[in-house]
Amino acid sequence: MMQCSDFIKTEFPLIDDDLKQYVQDVLENGADDFQDSDEIYEAVGEVLHEIAAEKTEKEIRCICDKLLNMLRPTKNTQNTNGLAKVLHAPVHLGSMAANLESTVDDMKSIWVMQRDDSLKVDAKKLEKAQAKLQEKAEKRQKETPRVGNNAPKLESATASQVTSKKEYKLEAKGNNKTQDIRIENFDIAYGDRVLLLGADVTLAFGRRYGLVGRNGLGKTTLLRMISGGQLKIPSHISVLHVEQEVTGDDTLAINSVLECDIVRETLIKREKELSAAINSGSSDPELSTELTEVYAQLQNIEADKAPAKASVILNGLGFDKQMQIRATRTFSGGWRMRLALARALFSRPDLLLLDEPTNMLDIKAIIWLENYLQNWPTTLLVVSHDRNFLDTVPTDILYLHSQRIEAYRGNYDQFLKTKTEKHKNQQREYEAQQQHRAHVQEFIDRFRYNANRASSVQSKIKMLEKLPELKPIEKETEVILKFPDTEPLSPPILQLNDVSFWYESSKPIFTNVNIGANFDSRICIVGDNGAGKTTLLKIIMGILAPTVGMRHSHRNLKFGYFSQHHVDQLDMSVNSVQLLQQTYPGKPIEEYRRQLGGFGVSGDLALQTIGSLSGGQKSRVAFAVMCMGYPNFLVLDEPTNHLDIETIEALGKAINKYNGGVILVSHDERLIRVVCKELWVCGNQSVRSVEGGFDEYRRIVEQELEAAASK
Repeated sequence: MMQCSDFIKTEFPLIDDDLKQYVQDVLENGADDFQDSDEIYEAVGEVLHEIAAEKTEKEIRCICDKLLNMLRPTKNTQNTNGLAKVLHAPVHLGSMAANLESTVDDMKSIWVMQRDDSLKVDAKKLEKAQAKLQEKAEKRQKETPRVGNNAPKLESATASQVTSKKEYKLEAKGNNKTQDIRIENFDIAYGDRVLLLGADVTLAFGRRYGLVGRNGLGKTTLLRMISGGQLKIPSHISVLHVEQEVTGDDTLAINSVLECDIVRETLIKREKELSAAINSGSSDPELSTELTEVYAQLQNIEADKAPAKASVILNGLGFDKQMQIRATRTFSGGWRMRLALARALFSRPDLLLLDEPTNMLDIKAIIWLENYLQNWPTTLLVVSHDRNFLDTVPTDILYLHSQRIEAYRGNYDQFLKTKTEKHKNQQREYEAQQQHRAHVQEFIDRFRYNANRASSVQSKIKMLEKLPELKPIEKETEVILKFPDTEPLSPPILQLNDVSFWYESSKPIFTNVNIGANFDSRICIVGDNGAGKTTLLKIIMGILAPTVGMRHSHRNLKFGYFSQHHVDQLDMSVNSVQLLQQTYPGKPIEEYRRQLGGFGVSGDLALQTIGSLSGGQKSRVAFAVMCMGYPNFLVLDEPTNHLDIETIEALGKAINKYNGGVILVSHDERLIRVVCKELWVCGNQSVRSVEGGFDEYRRIVEQELEAAASK
């Protein structure tokens, strides 16, 4: 390299030390990569031209040739190792191969360059280098956590957006006062996967939007992008996304809700400060004036009515008067999520974002929330897979599919009708155009070489080119779930006789329960949160023993239990196939893949780490794990949480086709109506069967809500 340095100094005597060092470093670092002098010219030629403007490009390229010879002295010897021959006539390789021994030198002279012995690799050195590379690779493998053969990637969602100049100027000047929200031409990706491409969303103030689409397409991610500011909306619009539960501390539940009104809290705090100063003997007249103004502002915002308003919201979401004055730390995660929802409803932001709000609620609270949101005064964007909720609350539906969002007026039922009709029309239009194209193309093919029809043919060709390109409707793949077939068992299958249960040092949860189930059972259990539904399931399965009474079950009864927390307990660091291998070892890979495929987890999806799957996809994996043990009686506790509408429909069909028994705890009204043959209601320390099914139960709940509202 010193030779190159001296050569550069000789050719460019005016070069300063820094530039010389830069050129030298470029040449030194790329010595093994430069294939010819052109690559050296591309790397440093521009710099050399600036140093010596008087030199022509040809002279600089000549210098680059010399630099290449200094860096790679053997680079240009390849043409001297063998004599290049010019072929004056075609060569017949077959005849040359037949006389291989006599013509081998000729063939080499044409096709083979003799290698310089100095370029041959030393076998021992090669072996040593490979050993070092292997050692480095093993070290990297130990330092990097791996799942199977695939290192998990920490992926995150990203968004990009095009903002119009008009809106940008209005926002910059602070003149943007619109309450409508327009997010135009935006993209969202999660890791390497594009979720939305060139999408548009318009949210008109005061309307309620339901965002629907298959699991894993990006609905939750879109809400997070809006609330997190990655997608820009007018800065004066307040946004609240109910996603995380309230932090547990000593704050009372009702005070936790009241704290959301920042204006009211600030005024009350200031009123206390001013009153304390005046009561301590201050004679400053400005304090009295300010206190009068604070009282006026508190009266304007109706601050005295806020506690009653907060109490109504909490009561509607299941908090009785005693619960409202309990510290937030005393509540479980599900109740803290309800508190977060109550805070959002109380604060009334300009844009409220809700993600599966019914997941944490019982049927009574869902009915109350449906009624409350129908009078929501600002803009609402909600992700939900509850068909009844989507038929009751939204004024518009946003349909996410094929990396874009389509807007439909009306509730979910109206959306389905409109979408079906729209797709039928689009398919008819596509088929009609295809027939027209085929007819015109037939004319073109028939008269293409007819001189008398040349002008007609050309006009037909131009007409085809101008036709808009229509595409056939892409049908979404049907979701199919399949529970394993079971062998019938002779009754009695399951019976609880005079069962009472209570935990230590607590009041009874159940007293004198007498219920039974068999393989024909399709039993749905409903009731308020905390009424003991999950406890009843555990007694039925024998996980908990009755305090009083007897549980009888068939000796060959095998339960498949889907817990509402089952999804959260999956190992998030492995993929779905590996999870089944861990749970049920010793089976062929094909059997694990087939099991997952029966629940819609197939292809590359089965090889993704479970932590990267959507909530609905995790639920399907949990179903696959449950059914791999071939149960003959299913106990499903809130199985619809996180499932999309199509999968809930498939779940209902799968339950009806299953030839074992089913006991289901659910708040999804549509699923209950599809599968329920018998309805059990938990409450008041009892379990009773309701004649008239879900319709009768809903009527009872609505009467209770009306009675509570009239108090």
